[in-house]
Amino acid sequence: MGTRAAPRAFRPDEASRLRRIRRYAVPRWMIERATERRLAGDWRGACAAANVDVAFDLADVAREHGGEVAAALEDDLRHLAPDLLRWHAPRAGRGRTTLVPDQALVLSADPDDRRRTLHVTTPRQLVHGPQRLTLRFGAVATDDWPYLNTDLPYLSVWHNVRHQWDTARHLWDVRHAGELRERCGGDALRAPFLQPDGTPRPPGLLPSADPGRDDPAAHAEWAVLLHEAGDVPGACAAAGIAVDESGVELAEYLGGGVVETVDVLARLPLAPARLADEIGRLAERGHGETFWIPADQHVGVVLRLSGGGLGVELASRADLGDGTPVLADAAWRMPPDVEALRHGAVPAEELHPLVREALAPARAFTGPGGPPGPDLPGPVRIRCRGEWHEVAFRDGELRVPHGDGERRRERALLALGGAVGGCEAADRAWRAGGRLPKALDAQRRELLARVQHGDTPAVLALLDAGVDPRVRDARGRTLLHALPMLDWEPLLPRLLPVLDLEARDGCGRTPLHVVVFEDGPPALVRALLDAGARIDVLDEDEISLLRVIGWRRSDLGFLEERIRDEHPDLDDW
Repeated sequence: MGTRAAPRAFRPDEASRLRRIRRYAVPRWMIERATERRLAGDWRGACAAANVDVAFDLADVAREHGGEVAAALEDDLRHLAPDLLRWHAPRAGRGRTTLVPDQALVLSADPDDRRRTLHVTTPRQLVHGPQRLTLRFGAVATDDWPYLNTDLPYLSVWHNVRHQWDTARHLWDVRHAGELRERCGGDALRAPFLQPDGTPRPPGLLPSADPGRDDPAAHAEWAVLLHEAGDVPGACAAAGIAVDESGVELAEYLGGGVVETVDVLARLPLAPARLADEIGRLAERGHGETFWIPADQHVGVVLRLSGGGLGVELASRADLGDGTPVLADAAWRMPPDVEALRHGAVPAEELHPLVREALAPARAFTGPGGPPGPDLPGPVRIRCRGEWHEVAFRDGELRVPHGDGERRRERALLALGGAVGGCEAADRAWRAGGRLPKALDAQRRELLARVQHGDTPAVLALLDAGVDPRVRDARGRTLLHALPMLDWEPLLPRLLPVLDLEARDGCGRTPLHVVVFEDGPPALVRALLDAGARIDVLDEDEISLLRVIGWRRSDLGFLEERIRDEHPDLDDW
């Protein structure tokens, strides 16, 4: 059995993804507004600023559980930084910047009463849906066995996963935010791979031999460097982890063969030196001593703490048993912000202020922290008829150096089955979701990324700068389709005069259909109805609004009643 796997290098696409996550997921205005409300003692206002919905009332908690429980909960809520929680929330893989759906982040829990659990849930089911979080108090609903949607394996998303963050308060509690440096393997001076000012540590200062545990940051670096070089057994040995290398033999219907433990560990972005301490903390809190990391749909990495230390082995999904909890990402991998600084993906100034202070303790930061606002669009040059033409957005249109007569001839040619290129093709692609020249595509991606993450101020700023609101994304959706992701009230009056209320996306759904399907607020549904949206629409699979309401919604009785009254022939099943 081999002991050395292929080296795991940090790829350029990982750096790009880290940059995009940090740029779009928690914009600077959100951090500033949430912090202002938190410092004013308004925890609900802080949650609202960070796009976190609150699904409980403190008065109800006091009535059900008593004043002492409610007081302890309120103390946690006063120190909750919902913007920091969103910053650290788990993100979907494969280049995405969106939240992993169907996750529960447990912030605090009473081990004697599961109903007394403060937790946050991510959006359900939809990787590309609205990015709102929900803060809850009560029993965690995701108690079902975690599962990978094998119908959509390209998503690599495990559903129904509970992340125990009650032992990781540095991810959400301002009283503990400074502990991030120590929790990623650092010491009082610096984090692994970083200088005390948060800049990347020069390669010549990284360890070339085992530095021992007296230097925690160097020890963490040594274990990671061995792992990245493909020496998984050496990395685990340096961290005091015993590896059972026997692997798992797959059943014939799964393709047969042996899955090697070392190969699976090599594919995971492990921070080996963290594992024993993190699992020890979980054990002290009563969460058990055995956890697993989902590796793929067939096997998991089992980590078991015992008197002799931490042991790691591979197990098939069938052998794991329903009671084994998943180890949260935050407990077994290097924090993304350390990776971002180490590889120069993001400057420390653009990190969350609480994060940058923890990872760069020797630097005195000035000015606001957090990602900058959107890049306002400037003129771009595109190839048209063998020449370079300058085009730019102005007053909600893509202005091109062609007269009305030229453009009418281009459109007539297209209507007759001919092909158009250059400026006219770019304008049409913007409005149809098609392929664009590189510079113009970057402007579209900037707008759509801000839409995806609910950054309404940025979207308004881009529209104010003249960007054409008639953009469509790769799924054929307009900005009206995207309203569930945004603060819709300031946007809807601006969009209705220029966008088609009955425009269909790639699945044949109108904006109203998408709002109902993707858990948009009832007030937005009413606003679209008041604007004249049709209620008898079917998508390409002939699914009606009535059927979607039956599947997913319990808060749209007014729409269900109206459809039944006005269109009794529509089938709801």
